[in-house]
Amino acid sequence: MLSTICACAKLRRSARIVSVIYDEALEPCGLSVAQFSLLRLLKRAGPSSLTQFAEAAGYDRSTLNRTLKPLEAAGLVVSSASPDKRARIVTVTDEAEAAMRRGQPYWERAQRKIEDILGRDHAALFSILDRIEELRA
Repeated sequence: MLSTICACAKLRRSARIVSVIYDEALEPCGLSVAQFSLLRLLKRAGPSSLTQFAEAAGYDRSTLNRTLKPLEAAGLVVSSASPDKRARIVTVTDEAEAAMRRGQPYWERAQRKIEDILGRDHAALFSILDRIEELRA
């Protein structure tokens, strides 16, 4: 693999490698790690406007909208107009909750694999990633 001194390139490449591990683990439940993670975040957030949820989840609104469309088509997410009709409210369905329950053991397997690979560096990595996320503020 080509070396780089660019933090962005290194993080993106690392994220793709880790995503493959999770995607392969989650394959039996039919969800990608992006979909699984998004459903879990939306469940935690509860019914939310698309704008509020995008901000809380760290997505830009257009990327979030593109990721939600196939989930809505699959019946895992529903959207409706807010009472004042100025926002779109998104929420997970019972089908999504069932899919997340089915996917949980696969996700846990991938999580353990990453933790095993990183060993004691796992906590340090999360500390660094938390600092990077603070750049958004």
